This record gives sequence, C-alpha cells and structure tokens, in this order.
Amino acid sequence: MDCGWISSMTKILQSNESPTGQAITDNDLSWIASSLSIAAIFGISWIIRLSYPTTITLILSRVLSGLSAGGCFIIVPMYVKEISQDDIRGVLGTLVILLQTTGLLFMYVIGTYLSYFTVTVITLSISIAATILVFKAPESPAFLVKLEKYEEAAETVAYLRGLDKNDKTVQNVLDCMKDEEALFKSLPNITFASIFKNRTWRRALFLITATFVFHALNGTYVIVTYASTILISTGVKFEISPEVQTFSFPIFMIVGSLLLAAIVEKVGRKPLLIGSFLITAICMALIVIMMILQERGWNVPSWLPVLAIVMAVSMYGAGVSPLPYIIMTEMFSFQIRAKAMGMIVTVAWSFTAVLVISYTPMNNYIAPYAPFILYAVINFLGSIFTLLFIPETRAKTEEQINTLLENGMNAKNRHK
Repeated sequence: MDCGWISSMTKILQSNESPTGQAITDNDLSWIASSLSIAAIFGISWIIRLSYPTTITLILSRVLSGLSAGGCFIIVPMYVKEISQDDIRGVLGTLVILLQTTGLLFMYVIGTYLSYFTVTVITLSISIAATILVFKAPESPAFLVKLEKYEEAAETVAYLRGLDKNDKTVQNVLDCMKDEEALFKSLPNITFASIFKNRTWRRALFLITATFVFHALNGTYVIVTYASTILISTGVKFEISPEVQTFSFPIFMIVGSLLLAAIVEKVGRKPLLIGSFLITAICMALIVIMMILQERGWNVPSWLPVLAIVMAVSMYGAGVSPLPYIIMTEMFSFQIRAKAMGMIVTVAWSFTAVLVISYTPMNNYIAPYAPFILYAVINFLGSIFTLLFIPETRAKTEEQINTLLENGMNAKNRHK
C-alpha cells in the first residue's frame, strides 16, 4: 500500500490544504517518495504520519516503512521457497507481487476519495491486524529442523501439504531437510568473502544482481509512484480525473500477476522474463513518442498513452517484478540464500531510490519524456541480458541449477 501512497496523496500534499501546513515542492516530494526505497515498523511509520505530518517526519515515516519493506522482500520469498513444493513454488512466488498490487489498488481508491487522516487511520489499522495475523503463520520446517525440533517440523510439513504426519512423503521431505542441515553443519562458516571465492556462487550472485538492477531501473516503479502526475504530463485531456484513471494501473498489474500464476510452471521463467522486459521497452518507447508528438502540437488519442502505461505496469506484475524473486530463491543453495538475498535486495532498493529521486529533476530540467528514454533502453538491455545469461530454473533441482552455473549456458541442454 505504501508504494501507492505518494500517487494518491500528491494532490493533497502539494495543495494549500497539505497536512504539513504548506504545499510541498516537487523536490521535497521526490525525497519523500524515494525515502521508502532508501531504507526499504510499518505501524510506527503510519503513526508518525497521523500524529505530526511535516516534510521531515513524512520522509522519516517513509524510511521506517522502507526498513520493513526491505525485510519483507527478503524474508517472504525465502519463507515461500521453504514451505512450498517444487512443482508449485513458482505459482506461490507470484502471490507476493499479486498481494502487493492489490494493496496498491486499495491505496489508490481510498487515497482518491478519503481525507489524508482517514487514509492514515485505515492503513494503520491494517498494519496492526497484519502484525497480529503473522503470529498464526507456521514456522518454516527447515528452520525447525535446524533447531532439531523434528516432531514439530514433521507436523508443519504435514499441515502444509494436507497429509498425515506419518505419511511417507512427509518423512522423505524431513529426511532431505536433515541431510541438507547435516551438510551445512559440515561446511566451514559461510561469509561474504567465501561466496565471492566460490565460482558457482559468484556467478549466481552476479547474474541475479544484474537482473535486479534491470528490475529496479525498469521505470514502472516511477509510474506507480507518480501515476497521476505522469498521466497529466502526457498532455492528454481526460474526461475523468487522472487520479481515477490511475485505478487501471494496479488492476492490470493484478491481471498480469494472475496470468503469470497460471502459466509460470508451464512456460518457464526465462521466456516470460524476456517477454516482459521487451514489451515494457516497447511501451516506454511509445510513451516517449507520444509525449514528443504532443509537445509538437499533434493530437494523440487519449486512450493511447493510457494503454502504453497500462501495458507497462501489466508486464511489471506479470514478470519484471515477481520473476527475479522466484529465480533468486531457486538459484541460490540453502547455504548462502539468506546472505545473498540480503545483499541483492539491498542493491535493488538502492537503485530504486536513485530511480525515484532522478525522475523529478529529469522531468523538470531536461524533458518530460527524458526518463522514459532511459527506461526503454534499460528494459531492452534487460531482455538481451536475460536471453544470453540467465538459465531456466523451472522444474530443476538445486544440483541441476548448480551444474548450469558451473558449466555455463552450454550445459542447459543436459537437463531438458
């Protein structure tokens, strides 16, 4: 929800009725927007926005939200990987982004029709409820095995798979976890230095980090953050307000996420990610062309820029956002998963912060279409990089994926 807060609150924050007591400038707004990514708690952040809204406290509240968001984007994909079966882990991995976009739509709607303080109270209540519900979630079976709580681990596996605790499948899963834990304990202490020294781990780290850089600089996060502002900058006259028009963005992101969930285990991760980057690049290029045409006095159908933006955000929900997280959890072995994911997500949020901070200066001092030229190039390069270097991880074991990483892309045909 916090991702959509800026878009729905921009009109209020930059008006004379701003809760800060004065209209916030474009520069201040860009820092408030990017501070979520700089830090990437929620409860505390909403309390700050409710009790004492100023430019400084709004930035602080977004920083605190970012701390929580950054942790969620590391822990949740790992948790999903550890509790899910291999044949449905891709589907479950898409739910993270599906629920995020659902929250985005909810924030767009309430932010358009309700007051600043009413929105803050509602979101604070949801944060408190979510915190309470987390205590009902089962502990990861792999973590329970690590603590040698084998009985509880078996009960959890049985509960998650809808089986009896004594079922052979449950015992096989538990035995695999015990073997993995025994192997992990036999290895020397894993450090960041040892990750870089190991050729397979180093290659995986480079590939996923590069993928997340393309993901972070993709440009869709800027569209989501500044949705209403970007629609206005296209120069098209709308029969309904831009704030209402932006409702279509998260709706199509949800549709994209649902489509991905339906086909990710059939088509595979790699072709979907290539297609998502490539279609987004085309959409960003179309936005550039339409903005230039508007600037030169040409008439552009009002539905065309909306269609281009909607297609871009649909591809974000259908591939650019969820697939790197799915591939990341599948590519790293259990020994380094936590350390590597923490490092990569930190890098990704750092680049996202740069993306959000840079949008307003580029828009104001170069041209409204300047950022979208950059986004088009980045997405095109992302598609080429994925085509050439990212291995397909669908339906492959960790051993098969490690073989691909050790031998390079030429080894992939051995496991088809």
